[in-house]
Amino acid sequence: MARNILIVEDNPVDRQRLEKLLSEAGYMVATAADGVQAVASAKRSRPDAILMDINMPEMDGFAATRALQGDAQTKDIPVLLVSAKNQKADKAWGQMLGAKGYVTKPFSDEQLLSQVRALH
Repeated sequence: MARNILIVEDNPVDRQRLEKLLSEAGYMVATAADGVQAVASAKRSRPDAILMDINMPEMDGFAATRALQGDAQTKDIPVLLVSAKNQKADKAWGQMLGAKGYVTKPFSDEQLLSQVRALH
């Protein structure tokens, strides 16, 4: 059964790449351009997993992850952070907020897909 994934990414090129990669791998994909849209979309559609960028306008990925994890409706949706931020502190902070994984840009297709499969 195909799983529903919400991609949260403000960069249109990165968003399209993720959308194409996951669609071709058999996932149903929805997208959001920032954390505010992500939280609203997650509450509305309850995806099976969320791929979350960190550096975004309005609400960044850390704040959106915190909001999702703090809401009874969305706290069980696994969040995979996908970011160019490559510091140990960023990864640790993401983990503390409840993210289930962290992929650093640039990433290979297989690297991302294996992290997504690990969320199952």
